[in-house]
Amino acid sequence: MDAELTALAEAHGVATWYEDWQRQRRDVSDESVVGVLRLLGVDATSPAAVQRALATVRSAREQHQLPGTVVVRAGTTQPLAEPGTIVFEDGTTREVTDVPADLPLGWHRLRSGGQDVTLVVVPPRLPEPPEAWGWMVQLYALHSAASWGLGDLGDLRTLVEASHGAGLVLLNPLHAVTPTLPVPASPYSPSSRRFSNPLYLRVADTAAYRAADPELRARVDALRPEPPADALIDYSAVWQAKRDALELLWPLAGEVDLDADPGRTDFAVFCVLAEEHGADWQKWPEPLRRPDGPEVRAARQSDRVAFHVWLQQLLDEQLDAANNAARAQGMSVGVVHDLAVGIDPSGADGWLLQDVLAAGVHAGAPPDAFNQLGQDWGLAAWRPDQLVATGYAAYRDMLRRIFRHAGGLRVDHVAGLWRLWWVPPGMGPAEGTYVRYDPDAMLGILALEAHRAGAVVVGEDLGTVLPVVTETLEDMNMLGSAVLWFTKDYEEDPDEGYLPAARYPRNALATISTHDLPTAAGFLIGEQVKVRAELGQLTGPVEQERAYADKDRAQLLARLTDEGLISATSTSEEIVLAMHEFLARTPCRLVAASLYDVLGEVDQPNLPGTTDEYPNWRQPLHTSLEELVADPRVARVADILNTKKGRS
Repeated sequence: MDAELTALAEAHGVATWYEDWQRQRRDVSDESVVGVLRLLGVDATSPAAVQRALATVRSAREQHQLPGTVVVRAGTTQPLAEPGTIVFEDGTTREVTDVPADLPLGWHRLRSGGQDVTLVVVPPRLPEPPEAWGWMVQLYALHSAASWGLGDLGDLRTLVEASHGAGLVLLNPLHAVTPTLPVPASPYSPSSRRFSNPLYLRVADTAAYRAADPELRARVDALRPEPPADALIDYSAVWQAKRDALELLWPLAGEVDLDADPGRTDFAVFCVLAEEHGADWQKWPEPLRRPDGPEVRAARQSDRVAFHVWLQQLLDEQLDAANNAARAQGMSVGVVHDLAVGIDPSGADGWLLQDVLAAGVHAGAPPDAFNQLGQDWGLAAWRPDQLVATGYAAYRDMLRRIFRHAGGLRVDHVAGLWRLWWVPPGMGPAEGTYVRYDPDAMLGILALEAHRAGAVVVGEDLGTVLPVVTETLEDMNMLGSAVLWFTKDYEEDPDEGYLPAARYPRNALATISTHDLPTAAGFLIGEQVKVRAELGQLTGPVEQERAYADKDRAQLLARLTDEGLISATSTSEEIVLAMHEFLARTPCRLVAASLYDVLGEVDQPNLPGTTDEYPNWRQPLHTSLEELVADPRVARVADILNTKKGRS
């Protein structure tokens, strides 16, 4: 690659090469680099354009300009080219010649050299997380006599109240969807990560339902959807039923203040416009494609906007009720939410936050052993330069809104806070490249907002990640992830046997599996090979994949035998219990037991690489919530984990 193009790419955090899954150097094409630079507002389409862009970079450096956001760790100093004034959150000021080490944590302003920029003072690390165990739950998969077609926040509260001494409940993302039909099933492609999904509301737990007369209640109750014939969750039917029920109750809602939370009202405006013009804002009439346009402002004062604001208020109330139940149970962590890696670019955040997103880019992953063409997740990506220019306000707002209702946060693909694979428009996933973010800012702001909320942070750092990711998480008292299926002795055992429990990392959340991997029961019978073979998803011959699965299972059974947890006559149910006992023996601060594993479910919630071929995110548990809380298998796993990881 031309040296000047390489220098320009480096200046803007765009990788010109990367190390692949085989630890081999892979050069990125000029076309990909130029395409990604274009998404960052940099013209690199000709040698002259590259030279002009480099001159702009050099000029900014020579002028010693401050970036739009300065992030410092508390207890450290940072030099300033000129004296300045710090304006603190409380409005007080301080004259400085540098950024001093004794500043309070928070969001301040720094005025220096004619500039006025955001100054964020972040904690060097979070307090040590408690030692605890808990349940890992796909909330939609719960079902009870009181819920309508999928698990809801009332079911969550019931589970928390009957949690057998657990210290946490880890959920799938509850992010908002666009309220149009059909409703997408995946919780990892949300319309907005800043607001919540009204499908999880329990209609009967609203003040309006309680205030309704018997006749109105009967009309509402009659809307409850019948279970589908194929026993799969029908998200669209659930939304239609709950929407209609809530519309009946809307006259009893009372006054809604549209000015109390402007961001929430903005989201409600999107919902209304989506109902009128379709789910994809990029196809709306031109005057509506900017949220700050006059036609959009005129749409704010409407009854329908107030209705969607009310839905978010109800979600806040029911999320608060679940968190209050967790505190009443003495949970040391509480409800742990899951942060998806990105958003659907056609959804609410794609519209409202378009100025800090890279237009047209899709986040994904480079080619690896399992996805040789790379992955295009179809998700929008932050523009790192615009985050800096806007004081990371959108990122901060997202975290604050989630932490209002969370005792902890799991960050999906946490390596994306360092770098993210961008696929430019019109190119395939393998033709993308990495774009670098400022981890000191991304991790520091995450730590600041978690600190203020008193919350725990778990980073999903599975697969091939840079060593600095896991090292930094540990340094900041954020937990990594230790999944039994992946935790093998790669360095010392030539056969890659499973790591002994005593050698698991301390700063981690330990689980048997994840939503994208085989359940415990499925693993023991090789279900992952059977299903992929039936769907044509295997990359090699069936016999080869089956032999690998058999070897993997034998290695795990050998490890459990060596630990004295099973014998040659152990049943499958006893082996699953032994897996939980194994995790309880690890030094990991947190351990989570998935209800899929505890209840012997064979089918995994999601099968990566499939869409309609597999019922991703649509399979309810075979056990009702009423049966679950009284199930002896649940009690046995709780006894095991309480003995080793329970509250003292």
